[in-house]
This record gives sequence, structure tokens and C-alpha cells, in this order.
Amino acid sequence: MSEIGLFEAIHSARAIRHFRPDPVPNDLISQILDAAIQAPSAGNNQNWLFVVVTDADRRRRLGDIFRRASVWVREKYNSNSRPAHINDAQYKKFWASGVYLHEHMGDAPLLLLPCLKVLSPVLPPTIPPEIRAEMVSTASWMAGASIYPAVQNIILACRALGLGTTITTNHVILEAEVKSLLDLPEEVRTFALMPIGYTDDKFGGVRRRPLGEVAVLDRYGNPWQS
Repeated sequence: MSEIGLFEAIHSARAIRHFRPDPVPNDLISQILDAAIQAPSAGNNQNWLFVVVTDADRRRRLGDIFRRASVWVREKYNSNSRPAHINDAQYKKFWASGVYLHEHMGDAPLLLLPCLKVLSPVLPPTIPPEIRAEMVSTASWMAGASIYPAVQNIILACRALGLGTTITTNHVILEAEVKSLLDLPEEVRTFALMPIGYTDDKFGGVRRRPLGEVAVLDRYGNPWQS
């Protein structure tokens, strides 16, 4: 399969939640993983770990954890109102697709979990106490900068190779169960659960709010003019 251009991949890599059972060849998985590790990493430490799950029983068990966590996430979304930029029919389609994945995560032929070793920062005494406290309190939040760029590379690599995927995080509600299933050490946290596979769904553009609603020039309240 010939690969597509970068901007075509960006603009057509919509979330895919329905997958054919066909296995993903190992050479394509290696290409996806290699794309992931080209992403930036804080301090170039590369404290990431990518867990590839193809075993049917382990996929089923991960899918069950995801399903049980998603029950509570659905409660959250049910209490929210529909986003103003999509209509009722579009929202129902989006919602049905999400619920389908809640129930069928384990059916995807490949589950990929991007993980990161999260350690408390070791800070020198030359840093003022109040700044040290802020650096410690924000460390776990800032850690995402060392894994989510890799996640985006995975999404784009999948699209370029004709594979569907999406990023999900519901499973972190039951993180302890996931870590036990995968034998992950204490300091390693999972940051996403990504189903990957061939799909009969259509790739294509997604509805997005206008740039003037989400981007500003120089200061808040000054919308970006395209």
C-alpha cells in the first residue's frame, strides 16, 4: 500500500471504532512503533513503554476492563449537553460509535497501550521551596508531553498504512487492573488504550469549530482571522 501525504493523513485520520478481525502484520506494527519513538521526549529520557497486545484472551480481558470503566464514563456524558457545533443526528451517530467501542474493544485485532515511567522529580536545593513544590505538583501533568506526541505519531502512522485507530483513556479508572493484567511495574502508568486494525469504515474529514472560535492572536478575546 502506498503511503499518503502528511496533511492528507492529518485531515482524514478520523476516530475509527469498528475493526475487521484480520491480524495486523508484525512489520506494520514495527513501523507504527518506530513512528511513535520518533516523537519528542522530555530531556530525551525516552521513559516510554509501548505494550502491544495481540493475544486473544488478553485482548478480551482488557476489553472487559474497558467496558466496565466505560459504564461510568457514559454516566458522565449522559449528564452533559450536546456540543453546540453538532446537530442531534450527528451527536447520536458519534454516541452510538463510542458505545459500540465500549462493548467491543476486545474485538480489535491489536490493542496498543502507550505507557510512561513516571517518577518524582529530583530537584536541587538551589531551587526555591515554593518553586520546588510547584514542580513536584505539576510533574504528573507535565508527563503527558513525553507520551502524547508519540500517540499522535501512532495515529498518523496508522492512517498512512491504511489502518484505523483512536485514542481512548476510560481504562485508567481501573488502572490497577490493567497493570496487573499486563504485569506493569509500579512506576509505569498507561496513558492510552488504542485499538488498531483494518476497517470497513470510511476515513475522511471531521467537523471542527472555526479557527476564529478556538485561536486568538496575541491575547484572549482577539480571535484569529484566517
